[in-house]
This record gives sequence, C-alpha cells and structure tokens, in this order.
Amino acid sequence: SRPVLAAVLLLALAGCASTPSPQADREALLQRAREYWELSRRNDTLNAWKYEAASRDQSMTLEGYVKRGGIVYDSVEVLGVRSLQGDEARVDVRMRYGVPLLRLKNMEADAQDQWRRIDGIWYHVLPRSSVFPGEKR
Repeated sequence: SRPVLAAVLLLALAGCASTPSPQADREALLQRAREYWELSRRNDTLNAWKYEAASRDQSMTLEGYVKRGGIVYDSVEVLGVRSLQGDEARVDVRMRYGVPLLRLKNMEADAQDQWRRIDGIWYHVLPRSSVFPGEKR
C-alpha cells in the first residue's frame, strides 16, 4: 500500500509543478492583454489578429477581422484581472476611442474584456457586437 501511496503523491506533485501559480497566470494574462491593446491602439490589425481566439478556431478570417474595424483607440489602459477560472478570464480595461464613420470622438468606456487560454496561451475573445466597446457607467 505504501508504494501506491507514494506513486499517487508523486503524480499529484508532478501535476502541481506543471501548473503555473495563480500569480504567474495573472501576470501572463496581463502581459498578453497589454500587448494586444497596444497593437489595437496603434491600429496594427495584422499583429493584433495573432492575439485573437478567432484566429485559432477559424471562426473568422483575417480579412473579416480587418473589415470589422472602424474604432480608433486614443488610449487603452489594462486595469487588472477581474476573474480567472480555468481557461476563461475577464480583464478590466478603460479606453478612450472614436468612431470616425459615425463622427464620434473622445468616447470613454470601461469594459470587461474576455480572454481564453488555448494551448497554454491567452487569446482575446471578440465581443459579439464590436461597434461600441462598452458604455461609460
């Protein structure tokens, strides 16, 4: 019985060792979120696309992603991780943006950004409607 118990403990410890700590997980998520939003702010859709979950699951093409634009971000601040459960997370973001097509300028929004971990890497999940990132509360 002792060797079996030792093997079970060893497997349990091995499982823990390969899982990043919650703090390291949050840091990796925040880093990815900051990189993504900086690319979005610079209107670098080609590189921002690589951060989208849609680029991994083929639910959208790069062409479709580029066409859905229209929002110009003046500033985006990643405030922190609101929730992180398994491979799903929400990040609080504060943004100032405009929608030139609608002649909107200096709009402000606090939004909850959805992220999903795929193969150990965090990806941004596009909101269903991306016309307005979120209304100012």
